[in-house]
Amino acid sequence: MAFIKNMLDKMKPTFSEGGKLSAFGSLFDAAETFFYVPSETAKVRGAQIHDAIDSKRSIFFVVIALIPAILFGMWNIGYQHSLAIGCTDDCCGMFGQFLYGLAVMLPKIMVSYAVGLGIEVAIAQWKKEEVHEGFFVTGMLIPMIVPVNCPLWIIAIATAFAVVFAKEVFGGTGMNIFNPALVTRAFLFFAYPAMMSGDKVWVNEKYMDCINGTVDGFSCATPLGQLAAGEPVTYSAMDTIIGTIPGSIGETSFIAIMIGAVILIWAGIASWKIILSTFVGGALMAFLLRYDGAQNFEWWEQLTVGGFAFGAVFMATDPVTGCRVEAGKWIYGFLIGVMAIVIRVLNPGFPEGMMLAILLMNVFAPLIDYCFVQANIKKRAKRAIVK
Repeated sequence: MAFIKNMLDKMKPTFSEGGKLSAFGSLFDAAETFFYVPSETAKVRGAQIHDAIDSKRSIFFVVIALIPAILFGMWNIGYQHSLAIGCTDDCCGMFGQFLYGLAVMLPKIMVSYAVGLGIEVAIAQWKKEEVHEGFFVTGMLIPMIVPVNCPLWIIAIATAFAVVFAKEVFGGTGMNIFNPALVTRAFLFFAYPAMMSGDKVWVNEKYMDCINGTVDGFSCATPLGQLAAGEPVTYSAMDTIIGTIPGSIGETSFIAIMIGAVILIWAGIASWKIILSTFVGGALMAFLLRYDGAQNFEWWEQLTVGGFAFGAVFMATDPVTGCRVEAGKWIYGFLIGVMAIVIRVLNPGFPEGMMLAILLMNVFAPLIDYCFVQANIKKRAKRAIVK
């Protein structure tokens, strides 16, 4: 590591203001802080909260927590593909399925990072600021919440839209009011609805059978899609918990998502209050709104299908767009869970309600914080008068 440090120190004058490559100064700063904690500290006067971890390191913890869901999602892509083509050959074994999923997933990750980071570097250089690190997580989340069969050019357009209009226009990382990854999915949902609904989008349609090449007439509706259509759910409870069901790449395995939740809570990155209250709100509303046509779909299964668990762990806990007051986090998470199930059950046009629920509560998070802060101020004012 000393070699990398010396090399970066020698290269720094070239990328600093006045250097030959100063136009790429923000890009160099991003590379430097990727390896080492920045030497600069907050310049604002007054009380400061000091911690041993900076924002970049906390971001990387989130990426680490995403790894179980990413790896399982890659395997599930290949597994669903094998089911679609009825492949029983050695090429469709577990390792072959993972490689197939990796080949499908990797281009999506590359496009997401290339477009998002490219825009952020360009804007940072134009504003003469450092590159905001928030997209390291957003760039990984975007490929995980889109359908398997979503074209790369659509991912590129949606990513660019989210970075510019959901983040940079508000001032960049720490200033946005909406989760950029969810804005990407919302953009896809409303701008390209055919790419976000139906059976075919959940399994890669470019079937390369070991023997015949392609397959026709294969149906792979998700559990929520079956519920929305009034059809009986053909997946078992164990399927929804393990994740061997069609769905967005990172949202199918409840177990993998919960492993990520444990990592985030242990590291102190995510709020367990938001996660727990989201599940409580969703469970309560699912229990109250059990409806005809889904008798074999228990209330607790609503929490294991679709993007509910993924949203509760990785989206609702976003420290920028969520509540910051500890007491307010209970209400914030509870209302997300309630709204997600209400949208799912009462509006068949939106079988997946987690996205809209979180975006809606992103709007109300500042109001919840404000109410609790004002209440605390009034309590302290009364104490001062009494004394």
